[in-house]
Amino acid sequence: MVRATHWVTTLACVALLVSGVELVISHPRFYWGENGNVLTPALFSFPIPSSRATVPTGYGYVLPDQNGWSRYLHFEAAWILVLIGGLYLVFGLVSGHFRKGLFPRAADRSWSAVSRSLRDHLRLTRPEEEEAWSYNVLQRLTYLGVVFVVFPLFIWTGLAMSPAVTAAMPTVVTVFGGRQSARTLHFLLTLLLVLFVLIHVGMVWLAGFRRRVTAMITGNASGHRKSV
Repeated sequence: MVRATHWVTTLACVALLVSGVELVISHPRFYWGENGNVLTPALFSFPIPSSRATVPTGYGYVLPDQNGWSRYLHFEAAWILVLIGGLYLVFGLVSGHFRKGLFPRAADRSWSAVSRSLRDHLRLTRPEEEEAWSYNVLQRLTYLGVVFVVFPLFIWTGLAMSPAVTAAMPTVVTVFGGRQSARTLHFLLTLLLVLFVLIHVGMVWLAGFRRRVTAMITGNASGHRKSV
């Protein structure tokens, strides 16, 4: 179940990232509050050409408008992520996966354990054979933060931009101060998740990319059968 939800989540996130880039290109300006348009001062913006002629970017041309398919793909992938995330959460709580695999062990609940793990990561130390098949305390804390803080906020801010959802539950967006605030936070959380994925893939490469990916697909690698 963990492997299946991992790969479905990966595909959904790739679709979200590709379509999200096009949505940013259609309006590369970010605001704070409920309303935001080309006449509103931007909180920050990207110096890139837009796919909308009405967006002032300083360029004398606009990119092809791909906003239609990107919105459909973005929301379809988002609902897949919500459903698969809910399934993973229920499984993790019922099966004890979070307790056994992610929550820090008693021996790791000290500053010395965290600092030792941090030093190993900064030195890009290749883990020992047994360590490569379990999470150290820094990895456990990071995954807990992603699973229970970053991802829920990522999904929540995404839902806050859906008119259908906010019409039924206005609090979803008002808690952030408005739809534009939710969009800005959603973008910043996306950057945080992309950074996490880059570090995650880098650590997988360090631990042995081929074996780890094989284990994440089949559950078995070089004689080791682990619930990864």
